[in-house]
Amino acid sequence: MTTVYSLGHSRHTAEHFSELLRGHAIQRLADVRSHPSSKWSPQFAKVALSAQLRACGIDYVFLGRELGGRPDGAHFYTADGHVDYPRRAQAADFLAGIARLIELARERRTVLLCAEEDPSHCHRRRLVTPVLQRAGLSVVHIRGDGRLEPDGGAAGPAQLGLF
Repeated sequence: MTTVYSLGHSRHTAEHFSELLRGHAIQRLADVRSHPSSKWSPQFAKVALSAQLRACGIDYVFLGRELGGRPDGAHFYTADGHVDYPRRAQAADFLAGIARLIELARERRTVLLCAEEDPSHCHRRRLVTPVLQRAGLSVVHIRGDGRLEPDGGAAGPAQLGLF
Protein backbone atom coordinates (compact mmCIF):
# COMPACT_ATOMS: atom_id res chain seq x y z
CA MET A 1 0.00 0.00 0.00
CA THR A 2 1.27 3.45 -0.88
CA THR A 3 1.63 5.87 2.01
CA VAL A 4 1.44 9.64 1.77
CA TYR A 5 2.87 11.63 4.68
CA SER A 6 1.49 14.95 5.88
CA LEU A 7 3.27 17.77 7.71
CA GLY A 8 2.46 21.29 8.83
CA HIS A 9 5.40 23.68 8.91
CA SER A 10 3.98 25.70 11.81
CA ARG A 11 6.71 28.02 13.10
CA HIS A 12 9.47 25.43 12.97
CA THR A 13 12.96 26.56 12.22
CA ALA A 14 14.35 25.55 8.85
CA GLU A 15 16.74 23.20 10.65
CA HIS A 16 14.03 21.45 12.65
CA PHE A 17 11.85 21.13 9.57
CA SER A 18 14.72 19.56 7.61
CA GLU A 19 15.35 17.16 10.50
CA LEU A 20 11.69 16.08 10.44
CA LEU A 21 11.92 15.36 6.72
CA ARG A 22 15.25 13.53 6.93
CA GLY A 23 14.12 11.61 10.02
CA HIS A 24 11.27 10.12 8.03
CA ALA A 25 13.27 9.61 4.82
CA ILE A 26 11.08 12.02 2.82
CA GLN A 27 12.20 12.31 -0.81
CA ARG A 28 9.55 14.63 -2.23
CA LEU A 29 7.46 17.46 -0.79
CA ALA A 30 4.11 18.32 -2.35
CA ASP A 31 3.16 21.84 -1.25
CA VAL A 32 -0.64 22.01 -0.95
CA ARG A 33 -0.83 25.56 0.36
CA SER A 34 -2.98 27.78 -1.83
CA HIS A 35 -0.57 30.65 -1.22
CA PRO A 36 2.95 29.30 -0.60
CA SER A 37 4.19 32.03 1.67
CA SER A 38 4.32 32.68 5.38
CA LYS A 39 4.17 36.04 7.08
CA TRP A 40 5.40 34.53 10.35
CA SER A 41 7.92 32.04 8.97
CA PRO A 42 9.55 33.39 5.80
CA GLN A 43 11.73 30.29 5.53
CA PHE A 44 8.58 28.54 4.24
CA ALA A 45 7.95 30.91 1.34
CA LYS A 46 8.01 28.98 -1.94
CA VAL A 47 11.44 30.18 -3.18
CA ALA A 48 13.21 29.82 0.19
CA LEU A 49 11.61 26.43 0.87
CA SER A 50 12.40 24.97 -2.54
CA ALA A 51 16.07 26.06 -2.13
CA GLN A 52 16.22 24.49 1.35
CA LEU A 53 14.74 21.26 0.05
CA ARG A 54 17.08 21.16 -2.93
CA ALA A 55 20.03 21.43 -0.51
CA CYS A 56 18.62 18.38 1.32
CA GLY A 57 18.10 16.41 -1.91
CA ILE A 58 14.30 16.59 -1.64
CA ASP A 59 12.09 17.35 -4.65
CA TYR A 60 9.62 20.23 -4.41
CA VAL A 61 6.28 20.10 -6.25
CA PHE A 62 3.64 22.81 -5.97
CA LEU A 63 0.06 21.46 -5.99
CA GLY A 64 -1.62 24.35 -4.19
CA ARG A 65 -3.77 25.40 -7.14
CA GLU A 66 -5.29 21.93 -7.38
CA LEU A 67 -5.22 20.77 -3.75
CA GLY A 68 -5.04 23.99 -1.74
CA GLY A 69 -7.43 24.81 1.08
CA ARG A 70 -8.47 28.17 -0.44
CA PRO A 71 -9.67 27.36 -3.97
CA ASP A 72 -10.55 29.97 -6.57
CA GLY A 73 -14.24 30.29 -7.35
CA ALA A 74 -17.14 31.44 -5.19
CA HIS A 75 -19.00 28.18 -5.91
CA PHE A 76 -16.50 26.34 -3.66
CA TYR A 77 -17.58 28.34 -0.60
CA THR A 78 -20.64 28.12 1.61
CA ALA A 79 -22.82 31.15 2.37
CA ASP A 80 -20.86 31.73 5.59
CA GLY A 81 -17.52 31.76 3.74
CA HIS A 82 -16.20 28.27 4.57
CA VAL A 83 -14.83 25.98 1.88
CA ASP A 84 -17.40 23.41 0.76
CA TYR A 85 -15.11 20.38 0.94
CA PRO A 86 -17.55 17.83 -0.53
CA ARG A 87 -18.09 20.08 -3.57
CA ARG A 88 -14.36 20.81 -3.91
CA ALA A 89 -13.53 17.10 -3.71
CA GLN A 90 -15.58 16.51 -6.87
CA ALA A 91 -14.01 19.27 -8.98
CA ALA A 92 -12.09 18.17 -12.08
CA ASP A 93 -8.94 20.14 -11.21
CA PHE A 94 -8.92 18.77 -7.66
CA LEU A 95 -9.28 15.19 -8.93
CA ALA A 96 -6.47 15.80 -11.44
CA GLY A 97 -4.32 17.04 -8.54
CA ILE A 98 -5.12 13.91 -6.55
CA ALA A 99 -4.17 11.72 -9.52
CA ARG A 100 -0.88 13.61 -9.86
CA LEU A 101 -0.21 13.28 -6.11
CA ILE A 102 -0.86 9.53 -6.21
CA GLU A 103 1.53 9.18 -9.13
CA LEU A 104 4.21 11.17 -7.29
CA ALA A 105 3.74 9.20 -4.06
CA ARG A 106 4.10 5.90 -5.89
CA GLU A 107 7.44 7.06 -7.31
CA ARG A 108 9.04 8.49 -4.16
CA ARG A 109 8.33 8.87 -0.44
CA THR A 110 6.15 12.00 -0.45
CA VAL A 111 4.89 14.42 2.19
CA LEU A 112 2.04 16.93 1.84
CA LEU A 113 2.92 20.33 3.23
CA CYS A 114 0.62 22.95 4.67
CA ALA A 115 0.96 25.40 7.54
CA GLU A 116 -1.04 23.84 10.40
CA GLU A 117 0.97 21.56 12.69
CA ASP A 118 -2.20 19.82 13.93
CA PRO A 119 -3.74 18.02 10.94
CA SER A 120 -7.20 18.09 12.52
CA HIS A 121 -7.22 21.86 11.91
CA CYS A 122 -6.07 21.60 8.29
CA HIS A 123 -7.52 20.80 4.89
CA ARG A 124 -4.80 18.13 4.52
CA ARG A 125 -6.95 15.99 6.77
CA ARG A 126 -10.41 17.39 6.08
CA LEU A 127 -10.22 17.50 2.28
CA VAL A 128 -7.23 15.65 0.84
CA THR A 129 -6.86 12.68 3.21
CA PRO A 130 -10.38 11.22 2.76
CA VAL A 131 -9.98 11.22 -1.02
CA LEU A 132 -6.57 9.55 -0.80
CA GLN A 133 -7.94 6.93 1.58
CA ARG A 134 -10.87 6.17 -0.74
CA ALA A 135 -8.27 5.65 -3.48
CA GLY A 136 -6.59 3.00 -1.29
CA LEU A 137 -3.66 5.03 0.05
CA SER A 138 -2.58 5.33 3.66
CA VAL A 139 -2.00 8.77 5.19
CA VAL A 140 0.38 9.31 8.11
CA HIS A 141 0.84 12.70 9.76
CA ILE A 142 4.30 13.76 10.91
CA ARG A 143 3.81 15.80 14.06
CA GLY A 144 6.06 18.65 15.14
CA ASP A 145 7.78 16.49 17.76
CA GLY A 146 8.65 13.91 15.09
CA ARG A 147 6.15 11.22 16.03
CA LEU A 148 3.97 9.60 13.39
CA GLU A 149 0.20 9.69 13.64
CA PRO A 150 -1.60 7.33 11.25
CA ASP A 151 -4.88 8.80 10.05
CA GLY A 152 -7.79 6.61 11.05
CA GLY A 153 -10.16 8.29 8.61
CA ALA A 154 -12.02 11.58 8.74
CA ALA A 155 -14.36 10.26 11.42
CA GLY A 156 -11.57 8.63 13.39
CA PRO A 157 -11.28 4.96 14.26
CA ALA A 158 -14.43 2.88 14.44
CA GLN A 159 -15.87 2.64 17.93
CA LEU A 160 -17.09 -0.71 19.20
CA GLY A 161 -20.65 -0.94 20.38
CA LEU A 162 -21.59 -2.37 23.77
CA PHE A 163 -24.31 -4.63 22.44
